[in-house]
Amino acid sequence: MIRYLKEGVSEEKAATDDAQVRKIVEDILKDIESRGDAAVRELSEKFDKWSPESYRLSREQIDACYDRLEQRDIDDIKFAQEQVRNFAQHQRDSMKDVEVETLPGVVLGHKHIPVNSVGCYVPGGKYPLVASAHMSVVTAKVAGVPRVIAAAPPFNGEPSPAIVVAMDMAGADEIYVFGGVQAVGAMAIGTETIDPVDVIVGPGNAFVAEAKRQLFGRVGIDLFAGPTETLVIADETVDGELCAADLLGQAEHGTNSPAVLLTNSEKLARETMEEVERQLTVLSTGEVAGAAWRDYGQVIVCDTYEEMVQVADDIASEHVQVMTKDPSYFLDNMSNYGALFLGEETNVSYGDKVIGTNHTLPTKKAARYTGGLWVGKFIKTCTYQRVTKDASVTVGEYCSRLCALEGFAGHKEQADIRLRRYGGKQAA
Repeated sequence: MIRYLKEGVSEEKAATDDAQVRKIVEDILKDIESRGDAAVRELSEKFDKWSPESYRLSREQIDACYDRLEQRDIDDIKFAQEQVRNFAQHQRDSMKDVEVETLPGVVLGHKHIPVNSVGCYVPGGKYPLVASAHMSVVTAKVAGVPRVIAAAPPFNGEPSPAIVVAMDMAGADEIYVFGGVQAVGAMAIGTETIDPVDVIVGPGNAFVAEAKRQLFGRVGIDLFAGPTETLVIADETVDGELCAADLLGQAEHGTNSPAVLLTNSEKLARETMEEVERQLTVLSTGEVAGAAWRDYGQVIVCDTYEEMVQVADDIASEHVQVMTKDPSYFLDNMSNYGALFLGEETNVSYGDKVIGTNHTLPTKKAARYTGGLWVGKFIKTCTYQRVTKDASVTVGEYCSRLCALEGFAGHKEQADIRLRRYGGKQAA
């Protein structure tokens, strides 16, 4: 039996919030399309109180950001990027070009071709999310993208030194300091001073996510992303303190970030709820995390692992922390998740910041049909075919008849002209 000890806001309420964002974003994108740089500057002044001479940083400005960081900070960024780059390279190496003779004289193949340009958005208004630079820029460069541009909003009224350094170390070809819809719109649509890109990636707030949704089709995107989500799956082998820490560690992302405990132990469930309240009194980001827990937190108790898998797959959470006596059971049986963190020894923060897997992951149940950002998101798998004259006759006779079956006269003639030239029999 599945029991809810705590429930969050309804899906209807969340949908209403989304609708309120949609019109604002639509108007902003139209403005950028019609007025270009002037619109971007007005929006940047309005939302970020930021209007530099140029939004693109010069080499001197980038170097000045290095000077403002401690060497330990630079070394830590380097370590994190090495982990992301290493795992991304293994992913890229797993993608093989294919060429095979499927029939005598018929050669089919596919090639993995990087897109030509990518725009990477790095959130930084509330928290300077340095790690997002690794996840997007490094991964795009490993994929072989020739032009990677990156943008982040100003932090405390100036470029965030750590984000700028991370972008530069990751290999960004152009670095811009502006944020929100205006940044995503400028990179996707282009302006007088910014050439448009082919793909936009990176997390962001509800307005950034909606901008990507509206721009999809005009450019590619990594995925439709909503507020950060976390699901903690736990049993009696762990304690409430650990569960509470892992729930609040993600709830601090924003006041609308769902955090869910799924367990087969009502005792652990109630201990965790008590521990959440205690930790909120000492957590420096407790105001944000507390609001998220109050409005979007859930506690669900099941009787069996099978029920827990059923509920977890229905939730399809972005992050799933598994702390049970047999974490591999969930790896083997779950199908809908952004990323799994198996065992109490690991946690979502490792994935967010440093361990090497990508932290740009599906939310709002998108894990039902997609995984997260990886090198493959920057690569087009394009097919080709090569056919001999004899093979063209073999295939063409089938094609001619099938086109006739469908009533496609022009398609049929494409086959028939080759049959006439190469000695085959065309369909009546």
